[in-house]
Amino acid sequence: MTDLGGFQDHVARVDLSSGDVQYQGVDEEDAKKYIGARGLGVKYVFDQGPDVDPLGPDNLLAFMNGPLTGTQVTMSGRIAVVTKSPLTGTVTDSHHGGWSGARLKWAGFDGLLFEGQADKPVYALVEDGEVELRDASHLWGQGVHEFRESILDEVEGQYGKNLSFMAIGPAGEKGVKFSCIMNEDDRSSGRGGTGTVMGSKNLKAVVIKSSTKMPKPKDPETFKKGHQQAMQVIQESDVTAPNEGGLSLYGTNVLMNATEEMDGLPTRNAKFTSTSSEAEAMPDDLNIDSEKVSGENVRENILVDEPTCHSCPVACKKEVEVSVMHKGEEMNVRMESYEYESAWALGPNSMNDDRDKVAVMIDQCNNLGMDTIEAGNMLAMAMEMSEQGKLDEGIEWGDVETMIDMLEAIGHRDGELATELGEGPDRFADMHDGHDNSLAVKGQTMAAYDPRCMKGMGIAFATSNRGACHLRAYTPAAEILGIPEKVDPHDWEGKGQLTAAFQDLHAISDSFDICKFNAFAEGIEEYVLQYNGMTGLDVTEEDLLEAGERIYTLERYYNNLVGFDGTDDSLPVRFLEGDEGIPGQGGSEGELVELEEMKTEYYEHRGWVDGVVPDEKLDDLGIDIGPGTGVSSGTAPADD
Repeated sequence: MTDLGGFQDHVARVDLSSGDVQYQGVDEEDAKKYIGARGLGVKYVFDQGPDVDPLGPDNLLAFMNGPLTGTQVTMSGRIAVVTKSPLTGTVTDSHHGGWSGARLKWAGFDGLLFEGQADKPVYALVEDGEVELRDASHLWGQGVHEFRESILDEVEGQYGKNLSFMAIGPAGEKGVKFSCIMNEDDRSSGRGGTGTVMGSKNLKAVVIKSSTKMPKPKDPETFKKGHQQAMQVIQESDVTAPNEGGLSLYGTNVLMNATEEMDGLPTRNAKFTSTSSEAEAMPDDLNIDSEKVSGENVRENILVDEPTCHSCPVACKKEVEVSVMHKGEEMNVRMESYEYESAWALGPNSMNDDRDKVAVMIDQCNNLGMDTIEAGNMLAMAMEMSEQGKLDEGIEWGDVETMIDMLEAIGHRDGELATELGEGPDRFADMHDGHDNSLAVKGQTMAAYDPRCMKGMGIAFATSNRGACHLRAYTPAAEILGIPEKVDPHDWEGKGQLTAAFQDLHAISDSFDICKFNAFAEGIEEYVLQYNGMTGLDVTEEDLLEAGERIYTLERYYNNLVGFDGTDDSLPVRFLEGDEGIPGQGGSEGELVELEEMKTEYYEHRGWVDGVVPDEKLDDLGIDIGPGTGVSSGTAPADD
């Protein structure tokens, strides 16, 4: 039980096998140590046991909000979905914005914990502190957009007023390993296959009914000071200032032109570091221009609205409307959001610069419930393997018509190649000798930041606890934007320590749960004031940073118990020195990633031994659960 401010002290544990729903409070010691959302969710998943089958009944699927979710705190509309990933085998957490996280808090919950497997499709209706399981057999097979309309026939409510949902599409139902969970506004818990876990449990959706009931801060004066300070720095930031900053004007896709210009935009399955470098090296081949899919181009030509999330003045979501012809059929799409990573994976990395058809493909993935980054990277991987003659049924670079058809086929597991691609990069590589074509780390592919240009992204991708990820440690903040201070993106020294600092900071914000974009303006000082003000605690900056380290270390400890160690903290071979390395071009001419040097620096800073958390480190951080790793500081990991 807890009486900390920001908590409802109410968690539902739902056994889908039996249909039983039990309610429990939040352990206050756990709340203090792991904050909430991501941190507390990882604790629940850890307690379930790291040896569970990701697609078995014992795997826990946790929908968690944090103590700041759904409050007046700026950008506090986030929710974390935490589970063991069927794509990577690691613990994973995947977040989305909009209103579903806030509405879950307002409906009286800190979290929903699903275990077991229903014998037929169901959805969970959440209202007034209670969870009811309802038959979803008639909804199974529907895309997310059809479900959005169908559920209104049986749950009275209005989107944007008192109704939200989190649902899977056909991809999650059919076990595509990179399926995601979508909400009513096409915001996605996109990475790690959370939707696959949901589908394995025969859980179609979580539907939430609640009007606005924002929690009150325990210490109003401290909260007011922190909130005012946070609003001031957000309004003064060149990145986040409403209607002025780059993120507010162009959304995340403000980065497309920036990374292109610095030769940090992976192109043609990351063989090249920009579209211009590809064109210079291969003038007689297919050439594209990344500017055509940039945020500036989108705003000028197809933008129709700029919706936002709960308590967010930045409004980074860019809603677009397009009409295209596909094989003689007109396709009219209005969708949000034309995100940078999605546009890159389905655009330059696949050698496509058709702006409007990128929008169509993002919308397809949203409706199917499928991670746009993984889907686009799988297509790029298949294109490269086709070029090398590794596939009987191939895809040509930039063949957008086939891309559209293949996405639909992957989402429905229709056809041999589509079914194989739906297994994710590691399994697909095993089938076709394609590991040198993969952009994956620990089974999940990277996002739109070339580590040959941004060395911080190299060590961040490698040491991410959920597979290659730009959001575990967003080093481009420093390497591109100069936040908190500018560092040379090509230098490797200091990047291990920088990455660890960002990992801990983002573990904090993910556990509050607030948007990472606040970190473009806010810092630990604003975090402490708002957290203390809401909860009534009196933590210091050092206390909060230690909590971030504790959360990140717990995740690494979980992965160690599964069997991961420093050998898994690697990168695709094309980024590394050696016969298969492909040096960067243009502004990144000759660059490769000094990964081993950065890993040494990183492990030393973390106090880990070859990627394994020593038992002494667990003790230091107060992680007193599980068997320990059996590794001591200054020794090598024990043999299995």
